[in-house]
Amino acid sequence: MSDTADTHQPFDIVIIGGGPGGYVAAIRAAQLGGRVALVERDALGGTCLNRGCIPAKAMVRDAELFRDIVGGQFGVVVDGARVDYPKLVARRRAVVRTVIDGVSRLMKSHRIAVYRGHGRILAPDRVRVSGDDGVQELATRAIIVATGAVSQRLPIPGHDLPGVVTSDELLELEEQPRRLVVVGGSVVGVEFACIYRALGSEVTLLEMERFLRTVDSGLAQRLRVSMGRQGIDIQLGARAHEITHGENGLLQVHYERSGKPGVAEGDAVLLATGRTPLVEGVGLEDAGVRLRGPGIEVNAYLETSVPGIYAIGDVLAGYMTAHVASREGVVAVENILTAHKQPMDYHVVPDAVFSIPEIGGVGLTEDEAKRQGLAYRVTRFPFSANGRAQALGEPEGQVRMICEVDDDGTAGRVLGVHVMGPRAADLLAEAAIAMRLGATARDIAETLHQHPTLSEVLMEAALAQGDGAIHYDRVR
Repeated sequence: MSDTADTHQPFDIVIIGGGPGGYVAAIRAAQLGGRVALVERDALGGTCLNRGCIPAKAMVRDAELFRDIVGGQFGVVVDGARVDYPKLVARRRAVVRTVIDGVSRLMKSHRIAVYRGHGRILAPDRVRVSGDDGVQELATRAIIVATGAVSQRLPIPGHDLPGVVTSDELLELEEQPRRLVVVGGSVVGVEFACIYRALGSEVTLLEMERFLRTVDSGLAQRLRVSMGRQGIDIQLGARAHEITHGENGLLQVHYERSGKPGVAEGDAVLLATGRTPLVEGVGLEDAGVRLRGPGIEVNAYLETSVPGIYAIGDVLAGYMTAHVASREGVVAVENILTAHKQPMDYHVVPDAVFSIPEIGGVGLTEDEAKRQGLAYRVTRFPFSANGRAQALGEPEGQVRMICEVDDDGTAGRVLGVHVMGPRAADLLAEAAIAMRLGATARDIAETLHQHPTLSEVLMEAALAQGDGAIHYDRVR
């Protein structure tokens, strides 16, 4: 427990869960003058900072560096270059520790009472914390549930064999798998497939349905082809039905594809088949909090069916991303502590996959615009025509911009932007703010973009919505 706590006075808010939703909510509550407690049974930062976003991105950096060193296209030659996996693991853990230490300092500087233990709702105004310090009951005026989600294990025989791991356990491996089988073409599956292939592992990816279903379908297909060129064996339409130990000591994933049996072998098998909201053991049923599907039901203001109890983040089974959870935390806190009530706005939500190369988007895809019957225009601009991308040695990919078409035939508001290429996730920020402000393609095209930068691909795609891009003549 934090030494700033005073258990004799009720808190304004008790937050259960210290991930990117919970700890950001706690900070915002403190900024508004609220008296806030944060309950976390594990490490601060949740899955994202400890076992997800941050450690995975640290590994992406190592993988990209190794790829560039051994690729031979740059003017740097390192004889005998190899992956020092223990050093990679140590650096990854140091990055995580630095980030978590920063969050801990923020808790102290904002005088947030942090309770280490399992939080359970006893009533809309009371939370029980069971931890190393014993059992305590916290009185509060409001509660925010931010317990996140947990990895799902595919319910097939052999899912619990040694070496069959979720992303959590994969990050605990002390040795690099020589051969890795990834079951699931999800964001997590694709990211780790790219990472380990760039590090030199043989990788097979099995996906039962659509590859990266949340991504623009055209760019997802481009990424799949790119991953194939990198040497990743992607088997679409493969339904895994059993995992066994082979006589050669390798794990074997038995699957069926197009009615034919197949076997993929690896030193490790990553089950990347999604995550499910963590709603067990929180006291939701006893408190009368309704669920919607696997997650908690909330209204537009993020309040549950029980007045005074709110929920945010992955536990809602909506957008399972850290940045959405953080924004939901801010909105929930402001709805609790201020007179101005605001609904959570999901109109502009960037979503990226940190694959190699990166891919992501914000707003409508072309498929969605077509289904809605909108008058729209799609323009494209390739990274191969961008000077900065060429200088980086990463010319693969393109940006796709979707704009509405006004009655006079000119391009109107930006409806969506989708990017595959270097630093795609960073480029989505400009697109997101443009969409939030209702900007048009002309607004982006007439905004000066620093040269040479990757951001110029957005400007060129916007120019293509009018008379045409400057540095490429085939963009539509």
